[in-house]
Amino acid sequence: MESKNSIGSIWKGLTVTLKHLFSSHAKRKVISVSSDNYFKQLEGTGTIQYPKQQLPVPEVGRYQLDVEIDDCIVCDLCAKICPVDCIDIEQIKATELIGHTSDGSPKRIYAAKFDIDMAKCMYCGLCTIVCPTECIIMTNTYDRSVFELKDLTYGFSDMTPAEAEEKRALLEKQLAEKQAAKEAAMKQKEGRA
Repeated sequence: MESKNSIGSIWKGLTVTLKHLFSSHAKRKVISVSSDNYFKQLEGTGTIQYPKQQLPVPEVGRYQLDVEIDDCIVCDLCAKICPVDCIDIEQIKATELIGHTSDGSPKRIYAAKFDIDMAKCMYCGLCTIVCPTECIIMTNTYDRSVFELKDLTYGFSDMTPAEAEEKRALLEKQLAEKQAAKEAAMKQKEGRA
């Protein structure tokens, strides 16, 4: 009697094993987690063949940060609100109006440096919320594998160091001229009294 139960148990185990062995070659359809059928998929492997197969990215997902530097007014709000200080901005005031952003905001500050360290970023999205011109956004790109940690720091400024130094010199010259004109006006005012 015991041998019959043993053989039956072994046969049942082998049947289950063979069933899973041959069904493991079937690929599972990649469907969204929000689909009603997501947890009812019983056939196929449990893993997907990445990067050939990819899970659908939700529309509200928060992934890689991107900056449209032409729309940036360099207000520094994103760097100030960042809880982990992953945004590094260096500003240079312009001597005249630079131009306008796509929404019509005037640009009066150059972005000599606009770096985002995605290794530090906690993907909270606060920087995208406070941006008045909506130039900083979170894209649906999530796979940025690199070998060196320093490669996760992305620079968005389009100024070269030489151009930044030239803009600084222009600003210093303008400030010196304003100061000289102010002092001359003060001396002239004292001379009248």
